Amino acid sequence: GQPMGINDENDIEAGLQIGPTDQGMVRLFILGESIEIPMDFDPEEAEEIAEELRAAASAARKIHKPR
Repeated sequence: GQPMGINDENDIEAGLQIGPTDQGMVRLFILGESIEIPMDFDPEEAEEIAEELRAAASAARKIHKPR
């Protein structure tokens, strides 16, 4: 099948946990029904991701969604 794109609908339920590790990294831990994905980033990378999240949230707010 085709790889999933950013705008594709999906019915996958997953949770996200974020926290520091004892190694001084920032861990994003994605938990799904049958999958666990730990992703570790150094603090600088984590701050870049945070900026990208803020930018995406700001852009998403500007998109008009008909009700």
